[in-house]
Amino acid sequence: MISATLATLASTSPSMFSSGRYLKHLGYQVSYVRNFTDVDDKIIARANELGEDPISLSRRFCEEFNRDMEQLQCLDPSVEPRVSDHIPHIIDLIKQIIDNGYAYEVDGDVYFSVDKFPTYGKLSGRKLEDNRAGERVAVDTRKRHPADFALWKTAKEGEVFWESPWGKGRPGWHIECSAMSAAYLGYSFDIHGGGMDLVFPHHENEIAQSCAACDSSDISYWIHNGFVTVDSEKMSKSLGNFFTIRQVIDLYHPLALRLFLMGTHYRSPINYSDFLLESASERVFYIYQTLHDCESVLGEKDSTYDNGSIPSDTLTSINTFRSEFVASMSDDLLTPVTLAAMSEPLKTINDLIHTRKGKKQPNREESLKALETTVREVLTILGLMPTSYSEVLEQLKEKALKRAGLNEEDVLERVKERTDARKDKEYERSDAIRKELASVGIALMDSPEGTTWRPAIPLTLQEPSTTT
Repeated sequence: MISATLATLASTSPSMFSSGRYLKHLGYQVSYVRNFTDVDDKIIARANELGEDPISLSRRFCEEFNRDMEQLQCLDPSVEPRVSDHIPHIIDLIKQIIDNGYAYEVDGDVYFSVDKFPTYGKLSGRKLEDNRAGERVAVDTRKRHPADFALWKTAKEGEVFWESPWGKGRPGWHIECSAMSAAYLGYSFDIHGGGMDLVFPHHENEIAQSCAACDSSDISYWIHNGFVTVDSEKMSKSLGNFFTIRQVIDLYHPLALRLFLMGTHYRSPINYSDFLLESASERVFYIYQTLHDCESVLGEKDSTYDNGSIPSDTLTSINTFRSEFVASMSDDLLTPVTLAAMSEPLKTINDLIHTRKGKKQPNREESLKALETTVREVLTILGLMPTSYSEVLEQLKEKALKRAGLNEEDVLERVKERTDARKDKEYERSDAIRKELASVGIALMDSPEGTTWRPAIPLTLQEPSTTT
């Protein structure tokens, strides 16, 4: 159970970005720790390849990561500790584990003794006998049990190191997170997050070493996000289907990527495909266009309203949406359900703006304001609220043009050619131009005021799905 006024979170994963805002919405004071491992075997190996200091290399990648998180409007952590700044905390924690009889030193290395911790495996459900030695790494015969893991490693020649009671060395991977979370949140806190691949051994080892240091250590909830697949195949460098956030947002708006990620429950695998990214991009354009149209209708008029002035069917739509939002987000952050529930109030807004019946509805402007306010509040909690509707719509169109390999002048020229063709009753040519643009994700919309365009899912991506 989360404490009455304070929610404490620890995570290295962006899977936390919807939980923190929602907890704040519920009235919790959120303390969110996102730690960085800035020294480990892989970092040292990569730094040696580049001839760069490992701490400097890590700092550069941490800065790049933070830029990506800012683009995705992820919640800023309360504190962002790094291993290299917390060596004294780590050494003190290891000493406490040794003093409590759960670890031992061998030739300058310190190992956690899993045999001494009877509940080892309680998070993952694995048993010690399941961890067969030698399957993935060579067995260290100095260890008392093959599953014992390193808390402190003796520095190899040329490696970064720190002085310790056991000699020159550096922390093992698992101990770092326990030490940093304890430094800022204590040994017991509410939520610990990370990727599904961290359940074992990383988080299992965290539990063991934290409890070994402090027997009252306890994490109320563990949340783990699913893997990313690409067209239903696991993303990996070896398969050549690996890409970065930076590469994705070069072609798609960051808020489209965010909505795409939230369209799958965080515990489930996320299947990345061009079609799904295009669908998310089209969806956010629809959301922001609807709210922009609403804003335009309301203009500079008095934006105040009270529930008594709103028709009962509109008020029911608002209350239903709010209830579904709270119910779905409170049920393990079911963001896909929340996003689906948004359809009804958005449809109501469009009906009030564009249909004859809607335009004649009593207290229409009060209804629009109430609906827009409600949707905006939910978008803000989900981290999907842009600084300006008009600005984000232009940005979405720019991204669509880039994906299509066109510029605004190209599209306007084709629109003019199509308009001329229609005037000359060359309907086949007119239809061909429309289809040509639609095939690359540019949808034309005709109205009494003329023809405009908006981003859409390219026909080239839609057509295969209609034949399966």
